[in-house]
Amino acid sequence: MSGILEGKRILITGVLMESSIAFHAAKLAQEQGAEIILTAFPRPSLTERIAKKLPKPVKVLSLDVSSEEDLAGIADQVREHLPTLDGIVHSIGFAPQDALGGNFLNTPWESVATAMNVSAFSLKSLTMALLPLMPDGGSVVGLTFDAQYAWPQYDWMGPAKAALESTNRYLARYLAERDIRCNLISAGPIGSMAAKSIPGFSDLADTWNHRSPLKWDLSDPEPAGRGIVALLSDWFPKTTGEIIHVDGGLHAIGA
Repeated sequence: MSGILEGKRILITGVLMESSIAFHAAKLAQEQGAEIILTAFPRPSLTERIAKKLPKPVKVLSLDVSSEEDLAGIADQVREHLPTLDGIVHSIGFAPQDALGGNFLNTPWESVATAMNVSAFSLKSLTMALLPLMPDGGSVVGLTFDAQYAWPQYDWMGPAKAALESTNRYLARYLAERDIRCNLISAGPIGSMAAKSIPGFSDLADTWNHRSPLKWDLSDPEPAGRGIVALLSDWFPKTTGEIIHVDGGLHAIGA
């Protein structure tokens, strides 16, 4: 029986650790029949080491999404290994330390601008850089953390995720004529490297212990990875501009 990504070619960003949602998306994508290629920054060697745990060998390319030079060259680099792409996974987010951890009112614009560029604008810049490789359409999937709310300690990553969610909707609007679908997975908290960089993350994550209707496991990124793979597949052919919650249902529950 063939997998739901049989014959598809997918570029995946953000594989940093085995606990990364992107790692599980990559693993599941391979298991479901896709050829994949990874990008990494700032330490491709770290990703290469983690990639050895995937079912099949995979090429890792260096890509800084805030570098116009890197973005200008990425399509040609990918083309050396895969002639076209059917999907892109955007699993990239970063905010300087002074934009997190309760410092919201004092964060300088330079730090906010960095968070917005890397965490939100890069969804557009990465997609446009790879657009030449998607002549027959495809699926772009990003990762958000529910931007409807002001979370403790999350600070300027919240507005950055809100910008990401809006950017996704506009990409969906403008890329539909190319048959490219753009969707986000809104994942519950996972004890990944990105999460651990947020001061007070454990307090934020503890919310899920009390309010999530489905039992939530901080150490299990696979449900979010499955959501990504589902959106990359042909099983959501007319879904775009959407945010699919993989958060145990917490987004739907009040106090």
